[in-house]
Amino acid sequence: MRRFFAFSGKSRVVPLLVLSCLLSLFFGLSAERKPLAGRETSHQRADAEHKAQAKRYPSDWAWRQRTFPYGTADKTAPLEALAQAQRLRQLHKPSQSAARWRFAGPLNIGGRITDIEFDPFDATTVYAGAATGGVFKSVDGGETWQSVFDEQAVLPIGDLAVDPNQPGVLYAGTGEANGGHNNFPGGGVFKSSDGGMTWQFLGLAATTSIGRLLVDPSNSQRVFVAAIGDYFAKDADRGVYRSDDAGASWQKVLFINDSTGVIDLVINPEDPANLFAAAWERIRPPKFNTHLYGRGSGIYRSSDGGDTWQRLGAAHGLPAGRSDLGRIGLALCATQPNQLYALFTNSSYTYDSIYRSQDGGDTWQRTDLNRVLGNGFANFSWYFGNIRVDPNDPARVFVLDLTLQISEDGGSQWQWVGTSHVDHHALTFDPSNPQRLLVGHDGGIDISEDGGWSWRKVALLPVTQFYQITVDASNPGHLLGGTQDNGTLRTRTGNVDDWEEIYGGDGFYVIVDHTHPNIIYAESQFGALGKSVDGGQTFSYALNGIDPAEPTNWATPVVMDPNNSAVLYYGTNRIYRTTNSAVSWQAISGDLTDREPGSRLGTITTIAVAPTNSAVIYAGTDDGNVWVSNDDGETWQDISAGLPYRWVTRVAVDPTDENIAYVTFSGLKWSSPQPHVFRTQHMGLIWEDISAGLPDAPVNTIAIDPAYPNYLYVGTDVSAYYSPNAGGDWYPLGEGLPMVSVYDVAIHPESRLLVAGTHGRSMYALDLDQLTQVETPRGTLPATFTLEQNYPNPFNPATRIVYSVAGSEALVPVSLTVYDAQGRQVATLVDERQPAGRYERQFDGAGLASGLYLYRLRVGERSLQRKMLFLQ
Repeated sequence: MRRFFAFSGKSRVVPLLVLSCLLSLFFGLSAERKPLAGRETSHQRADAEHKAQAKRYPSDWAWRQRTFPYGTADKTAPLEALAQAQRLRQLHKPSQSAARWRFAGPLNIGGRITDIEFDPFDATTVYAGAATGGVFKSVDGGETWQSVFDEQAVLPIGDLAVDPNQPGVLYAGTGEANGGHNNFPGGGVFKSSDGGMTWQFLGLAATTSIGRLLVDPSNSQRVFVAAIGDYFAKDADRGVYRSDDAGASWQKVLFINDSTGVIDLVINPEDPANLFAAAWERIRPPKFNTHLYGRGSGIYRSSDGGDTWQRLGAAHGLPAGRSDLGRIGLALCATQPNQLYALFTNSSYTYDSIYRSQDGGDTWQRTDLNRVLGNGFANFSWYFGNIRVDPNDPARVFVLDLTLQISEDGGSQWQWVGTSHVDHHALTFDPSNPQRLLVGHDGGIDISEDGGWSWRKVALLPVTQFYQITVDASNPGHLLGGTQDNGTLRTRTGNVDDWEEIYGGDGFYVIVDHTHPNIIYAESQFGALGKSVDGGQTFSYALNGIDPAEPTNWATPVVMDPNNSAVLYYGTNRIYRTTNSAVSWQAISGDLTDREPGSRLGTITTIAVAPTNSAVIYAGTDDGNVWVSNDDGETWQDISAGLPYRWVTRVAVDPTDENIAYVTFSGLKWSSPQPHVFRTQHMGLIWEDISAGLPDAPVNTIAIDPAYPNYLYVGTDVSAYYSPNAGGDWYPLGEGLPMVSVYDVAIHPESRLLVAGTHGRSMYALDLDQLTQVETPRGTLPATFTLEQNYPNPFNPATRIVYSVAGSEALVPVSLTVYDAQGRQVATLVDERQPAGRYERQFDGAGLASGLYLYRLRVGERSLQRKMLFLQ
């Protein structure tokens, strides 16, 4: 039986009186506590079933980690975390000398676009909504874009609506409704009256995800919202909402049931009292019983402006009484609004049928009897489901799915056309030229000048969704990262507009060999690892020896030993190691999870090797376990006691001491606030909660400054934060980062560059020297000791280092240690107790490679560090 702790403050600690006894017993019991190899074989059938389902169902990876172990969370938790983050930014307003983020790219890759809308008064003005990146505006017809929503805390966008009667007025509905695994909840409806320069919150925060926004073309005071509601739980905040005062207040005018929301909505521009709503029954519990279809799905019609609604069915020629109906898309022809289309999907999660009405929705006929449309469909229609009609030709229809498909005969015959990317979600027509179209997909935006038959990609959209990132140790301009929908990307120059894809699928961990930078490892979803020996030009299979029947995480961890680049570690439900650069792998642990048959949980999520001692390896799992081995993987100790029972996101080890480690957790709050960051100074025997001062939000990653190990950097669902004192205090990290989820951070030690991989706004970079030299006077570096710059510098072969210890009559522990740029210890110059005084030590670089080295003075629990350059 696992533990279920409710944490509200510091974690429980072991009484100090028994500490020494526990330390002596801790590793002595390791042989008895080692998990049994082969335990995982009883789960293979269930694993195979769930891997098959994963091809049909949306992956619930993002939400599952945030709601583990109960499968639910306080619905208000995401918005409360955002509010806390905003208050922190106000409390710690940056000074003029504050470290500033710079955008690091890519601009030329893009990411998921959920909606595109032209300004009806000026066709050169276009607005676009990004799934997790906010609202963007173009003033040149969609060729270039600028963000206009960054001052808001809620960046996931479901839909946009431009007022057809008032210039500059637009609405943004937050919370993507497409149903993918990485949908993030929204925070209601926002309005701008000045073309996106400023925004006003209008309410409906509880709707979670918004499928469509409409402004009555005859009355700007009347606005409609189609709310799909909560992704994962029954929810009363679904349906159609109406405002009769331009969003100042709202009334729910259509509610089907707590499992059925409204995904699409159209209004007749010539008779705005006529509306059609597409209802979609969908519940996705993070554990079991996912269904994205049901009897609640159907089309509803209102003939009185939303006061009353009628469900359309068999009497109107539409499917009725079916329990297998899924998502439905609606469209009408703007100049002939009596011409309507409805796209149906089914329980197989693929296209079902298309119906057309030519009498304003009174009767419908199926148009796709040849069923050729299915040739361009994926088997995850819950992700698509949109249909569009040429505003001047009702027979010309577009279906947005994995591919983009066109019919010119009202839906009987179809052709698919090639765009720059798959997975299409938005399409709009230039009001000044209907032959000019913009389409939004998972790779950004394309433009067509010939009615949709050929397309060219638009760059300059910083909305890429990164999972994991890295910086080439040999070149800080060589940035790499794995992304949603756009594979593994890189730039070799550090520029923002020359990124390229080097490995396909959804990208995750990527590693550049720190000894041989032409060797690159990259993986796609569920741990499909490849190896390149030619700098990323080609990749080969790199999983020999890893049992394919074992479960793997959506973001399977793979890490390189910081001291030996031929050694890597890979996680299934147990840990594998290669000692020959992924030529072959061997398991070095048993099952480290609490996996049960049929569970979607039970995988390793993070692995960390101690820079000071490669025999010390830490690991965490998606079901709340943290483990350590101090004997090179021979035995493993469960060190989860004192930690919350939550999804483990990352473990990081202090670069100077393998006993000091940090572990971070996902998870939204349930009934009380929850801690997300813990520290141990005893290799996991005792854990200390160091979350105080952070927003109560999932922490996705943590990095330790290799030059100043007391400096910690975390990425959360609500931006990035740093601590200058090992978690004693937390502050917003830098100035200029949007309020976006930060999934990973990476540090280049020599250049002092920190890079943040965001999930929706690409990468940002920060000069850590600005932070540690300008912003540290917060009492974190005491004046009781000093460390001078070495002389000479650069040096060959020797240099002298001077330091002083003051203010104490007693002997204090002092250490002076030298590290290379990778954080590996190369020399210990002092390790003793010393009285107050001024000291000098010599360091000889003979036998070392030329390059940057770090020397660190530690006095008691405090430390200072400087850089020196050895040139042969």
